[in-house]
Amino acid sequence: MTKGGYVDTAWGQVHYRISGESGPWIGLFHESPLSCRVYEQVLPLLGRRARAVAFDTPGYGASDPPPGPGFEIPDYGRVLAEAAAGIGMERPVLGGVHSGASLALATAAHLPAAGLMLSGVPLLTPEERARFIAGWTPKAPLDDRGSQFAWAVERYRRIWGPDLPDELLHLAVVELMRVADRYDWGYQAAFRNDPSEALEAVDARILLLNAEGDRLAAKDAAALELARDARLVVLPDLPGQPHLRAPAAFAAHLLAFTQEVNRTTPS
Repeated sequence: MTKGGYVDTAWGQVHYRISGESGPWIGLFHESPLSCRVYEQVLPLLGRRARAVAFDTPGYGASDPPPGPGFEIPDYGRVLAEAAAGIGMERPVLGGVHSGASLALATAAHLPAAGLMLSGVPLLTPEERARFIAGWTPKAPLDDRGSQFAWAVERYRRIWGPDLPDELLHLAVVELMRVADRYDWGYQAAFRNDPSEALEAVDARILLLNAEGDRLAAKDAAALELARDARLVVLPDLPGQPHLRAPAAFAAHLLAFTQEVNRTTPS
């Protein structure tokens, strides 16, 4: 069973969903421009042995937006750490997918973590960063003909693959449409951010948990080199989105890692 809630922060209210009433804490951050709904199937599996919380990034889902579009990933991390502390999280395992991985790293700078789970760390080259900044977030065609819906469907079939199950396509399109006028805010902050320094600074174990065919799978080797103490687990035969396409396997690896780091770190 999962429950929803809100916590006050410097940017207004941050929305979250939580599953589990005892055990170690797990905090999860989603990819832009979606919401904590991407963890709907993962949360109850984690909640059997942990207190798992999935946050809506400020400006996405049901969380209040930042004061404007120009804030950076460290700013988001500070606010999300405030939200996590506000609901009593202590020494959590922090995890995220793509831009959510950058948010987990930024949050860990303000909230001591027992470990980190990172899926698709966006360790982009300067050239890749520039291309994403310039071309990844075109303005959504908002009009009274519904062009925005066809645009969103085409976008996710293109970036998540033509084999995308209908339920995942629906989830992605609905969440994008909720924030269509500002869907680029968190994206652009993530593209401007280089997570390599934050990754190098992590003084905790890291689980790199990715899909074999993930768009950022090629960056896993660089993440292993940068991190002080990391291991890589690849879920085979998945084109991406491991938390959505293989929630049971994703949750099992994350829960085992959480139990492992909590056996070897102080409470």
